[in-house]
Amino acid sequence: MKSIFLALVLLPYFGIISAQNISGKAYYQSKTTVDMDRVGPPDMSEDMKKQMKERMKKHLEKTFILTFQGKESIYEEEEALDTGEGNRGFGMMVSSFTPGEQYKNLETQQLLEAREFFGKQFLVSDSIPQMDWQIGKESKQIGQYLAIKATAIKAVNPNNFRMMRRRDDRQEKATEMVKDSLKEKDPLDNFEIPKEVLVTAWFTPQIPIQNGPGEYGGLPGLILELNVDRTTILCSKIVLNTKEAMEIKPPSKGEKVTREAFDAVVKKKTDEMRENFRGGDGKRKGGGFRRFGG
Repeated sequence: MKSIFLALVLLPYFGIISAQNISGKAYYQSKTTVDMDRVGPPDMSEDMKKQMKERMKKHLEKTFILTFQGKESIYEEEEALDTGEGNRGFGMMVSSFTPGEQYKNLETQQLLEAREFFGKQFLVSDSIPQMDWQIGKESKQIGQYLAIKATAIKAVNPNNFRMMRRRDDRQEKATEMVKDSLKEKDPLDNFEIPKEVLVTAWFTPQIPIQNGPGEYGGLPGLILELNVDRTTILCSKIVLNTKEAMEIKPPSKGEKVTREAFDAVVKKKTDEMRENFRGGDGKRKGGGFRRFGG
């Protein structure tokens, strides 16, 4: 029944425009919500929570542009004015776990990401994730486009600290019992990264390209809205088939590594930070993450 429904919905748009000939830009607003009760210390005051939210805002609310030409595309953050705050503390940590430019080739299924991890540039080569999309019957209007709902369950990379959340009380108590021999425990023991998350996408068959924000795509239409865990990405503007020539250039700066090799670097750095905090004897030695070579 779902396939029949989809066919009926897509029928009016077949043949209108070939995906091979579509080029343009899609602008996305990305917003990630943070529950300070689940992230911050249990005794954090309301005033402190408010201050932290304000500091985190510029790192959790961003504008991205998806530039596409035929089978190629690049997804990158829109340039913003420098606030002069630098890239320290929370900002440094968030940026270290956030992809930079993301190049996709739908024909070869290649995904290429520019990553800056604690001061070092990497160029991560991977294949585009294959999502088992379930297309439902729900639809809605997003701007001038009809959007259809699709969902999928996505496995979470265990090194994706952007997905980190505080454990529930029972888990925290169990962790404390295991760690009670430590005078000052590792703060990351209070947090966990889920093994999988629900992904909800709204795509439009009116723009028949299997593309979308970030690494997402694989649906019979451009993804206009995406919900992944606490992050919502919404398309705010689309410019199609402009007269100006559009050239898609894959990122080229950084040490070229596979996804597996990059994950190994992240794990090593994380283990280093945790060991540095514990100092091997349960006493905090400080320092946390340091830039490469620092």
